[in-house]
Amino acid sequence: MLTHLKIWIQLFQAKLSRYIVTWVFTSIVVVEIAILIPSYWRREDELLSKLENVSNEVFSALVYKIEQGKNPQAMFNMITKKLNPDSVIRGGILYQTDGKLIGKFGEQPDISYSNMGKNQVFKLKSQDKKRYDVAWSIPQQQQKYILIVRHDSSAIQIELYAFLIRVAGLVLVISIFVTLTTMLTLGITVIRPILLLRDDLIAAGEAISLDLDDPIFATFSLQREDEMGEVIAAFKQMFQRVRQEISDRQIVEACLRDEQEKSERLLLNILPAEIAQQLKQDQSAIAHRFDEVTILFADLVNFTGLAAQISPIELVNLLNQIFSSFDRLAEVYGLEKIKTIGDAYMVVGGLPTPRADHAISVAQMALDMQKSISQFQTTTGKSFQLRIGINTGSVVAGVIGLKKFSYDLWGDAVNLASRMESHGVVGKIQVSETTYLHLKDDYQLEKRGGIPIKGRGTVTTYFLSGNL
Repeated sequence: MLTHLKIWIQLFQAKLSRYIVTWVFTSIVVVEIAILIPSYWRREDELLSKLENVSNEVFSALVYKIEQGKNPQAMFNMITKKLNPDSVIRGGILYQTDGKLIGKFGEQPDISYSNMGKNQVFKLKSQDKKRYDVAWSIPQQQQKYILIVRHDSSAIQIELYAFLIRVAGLVLVISIFVTLTTMLTLGITVIRPILLLRDDLIAAGEAISLDLDDPIFATFSLQREDEMGEVIAAFKQMFQRVRQEISDRQIVEACLRDEQEKSERLLLNILPAEIAQQLKQDQSAIAHRFDEVTILFADLVNFTGLAAQISPIELVNLLNQIFSSFDRLAEVYGLEKIKTIGDAYMVVGGLPTPRADHAISVAQMALDMQKSISQFQTTTGKSFQLRIGINTGSVVAGVIGLKKFSYDLWGDAVNLASRMESHGVVGKIQVSETTYLHLKDDYQLEKRGGIPIKGRGTVTTYFLSGNL
């Protein structure tokens, strides 16, 4: 019972229901009114005809006597004297057609003999509809007469009002019944399924937007073989298709994110994070000047000879293991690997983000590189050896070109760092005097003395041997 009551409340609250109720009720009332008006007139004519029948019955003897040649006035007076005081006939007048008055009694009608004209019958209702006058001609061979009778029609108005009330009540009952029946029928077959479909659409939207589990749709349990069933089936198909599309899109987006992360990692392996971000926003040439950085070059001694003794795959694997260990050290000390050239390795401290301890970090990495390289051996069982050179100075760093981007350094400091390595001693870390000034308070440094450098003359260098 409570469930049905809730359903009815929902139906009456629905705008569509109210619209249908208003439209149906108004339509029925208008139609019934259109039918009622002619019925009212017909009913009125019927009741007035009854009054005329009374007059015809009362004065039929007068008509007969006149036709028999009797005195009209005497007959008229005789008949009117016999009228019952409660009779609906309230008065009358008898004229000759030339207007001569024959006789009259009671209330005087509003019709005169002149109103007849060529009409055989003339009827007139008073404005308040309480009196009804009827005039008709009485044919006779020598002379024609006009009889005008006034009737009391007040009872007819009461009867008509009662008739209107009965019919209006019936119209109201029919209208309410048809409206409620229509609403119940449409409510069960159309409006309630629409309301359920509306709620299901809201639930479907929330489930899709918030990525929730599929809700239990009330409309899916309805078994309909009509247009509403087709709409529900279309909604079900649409929801399943959207779900599938979203699932497929999420899979594609996940794959795209994975690929983007791979591309991001690959880009960060090639370029510093700051430079990679700047390059993604603007692919024009990127260049910055750094007043003080420390550059390290390292070279594997006699690796070229070893390359001729082992297969290419073994060679690449060995280089990968060695340089990977150097990469891990660069990451530990926050240094930027620039590139590898054959069996040479280049790293720098102090860029792209300037830092005050760039020389110390590079020096510490160089010492750890010497320890790391001792863990690798040649095919003959001998350990590899490095020749390392370090220099501190100003450089220009950046990315140029359109394809195969690489972050590189330019400047005299880079050239001198390269010379520190190429003119160094196997197994030693040779640093320039500029680097020496940054390290002398924290590391053990041995002065090598002046060495000739092409384009620079004699340059004083030092060997880095360890921490103080």
